[in-house]
Amino acid sequence: MRPFVPSATGPRALRLKRTDFQSLLKMSTSRFLFTNGVVSTSAETPSVTTFLQTQPGAYTTTRTHNNASCLLFWERHLRRLSNSVQILLHLNPRFLFGPRVSRNLKLDIPMSLESMIRHRVCDSMREALPITLKERNEGKELAITALIGGNFEKMCEIGELNEETIGSVLDVYVHMGIYVPPLFGVSQNGARLAVVGRGRDLAEAKYAEWARLRKPLEDLRPCLATELLLSDDGDRILEGSVTNFFVVCLKEDCYATEENVQDNGSYHPYEVKTAPVHDGVLPGVIRQLVIEICSSKGIAVQEVCPSWSKRETWKEAFITNSLRIVQHVELIQVPRTWTSQQSKTWKEVSWEDKQFKGPGMVTAIIQRELMVRAGLEGYPVAQFTARCALEQ
Repeated sequence: MRPFVPSATGPRALRLKRTDFQSLLKMSTSRFLFTNGVVSTSAETPSVTTFLQTQPGAYTTTRTHNNASCLLFWERHLRRLSNSVQILLHLNPRFLFGPRVSRNLKLDIPMSLESMIRHRVCDSMREALPITLKERNEGKELAITALIGGNFEKMCEIGELNEETIGSVLDVYVHMGIYVPPLFGVSQNGARLAVVGRGRDLAEAKYAEWARLRKPLEDLRPCLATELLLSDDGDRILEGSVTNFFVVCLKEDCYATEENVQDNGSYHPYEVKTAPVHDGVLPGVIRQLVIEICSSKGIAVQEVCPSWSKRETWKEAFITNSLRIVQHVELIQVPRTWTSQQSKTWKEVSWEDKQFKGPGMVTAIIQRELMVRAGLEGYPVAQFTARCALEQ
């Protein structure tokens, strides 16, 4: 497993000359990869999916907002990235350093790595953003993936890892590309979901190995499905392969009809359900924000797996991640028998489905509040680019 690396190593080891930068733009006009602040000069920058399938490590993905003026929920992403690194060091270093690491190795670093990781990632962002922003057209955003990967060779050289040496065996990768966010509320932009596989191991951490492990699920993806859902039993739905999953239903003790509720414009008879983290789902940044927003708006929320057998109570459904933010669900497909998910292709599976009519009232409220939070918690891009400009 060979990571994508530039021709030079070390933070800020390479400063591109003007002629070199012009050549780089001709090689790739939409994607850039930086390693420890150094831009890759490879002829073709891999897609973020290909990069994740090749480079082990913990990562987080976010994007810019408001015409690339700020980063969405950047502080929350840095905390989640640090937590993921700490979890992998302690429970499965192979997901951080690659398969050459012993399966029995467990690294217990008592100190918090958040300060060190924050400093390293932000240094890389100061190098990466000015270059990538020059390729962005007005109205488009940047998709940003920051990955912390273990350097196996350096670890072998150092030997014992401790609080003083851990930072020297971790590399920082930043992948950036142009991104056009889908418009919320447009019927054609609804998600079409299909339940195809079981939940993942160590779901509390976000790690690149999952991009490779989920590849076999693609064979079971129905032709129109835009996202795959995970379930351990075919009934209790956990999450999406790259999203968190939510349903909105009438409370069990509510006797009002759906029509009366919609006519009154009240969301109090509704409750939002999403699988709990301890059942094996990623503690997504937007997932946590949805829970916070529901609590602040008086919308009931339960961290319990949505049950397919109770789908007749589902009035709305939506998925979340840090690129789409909120996307309403148009269709959910589930195998009629759970054993059929062992089939080789989706054509061999007999499906049953549930359809929804566009984004519902509760979904729209949550989306609107999320965009308000995006403005309040956005990290100004100028904080990175201004310092870089002063250094030039």
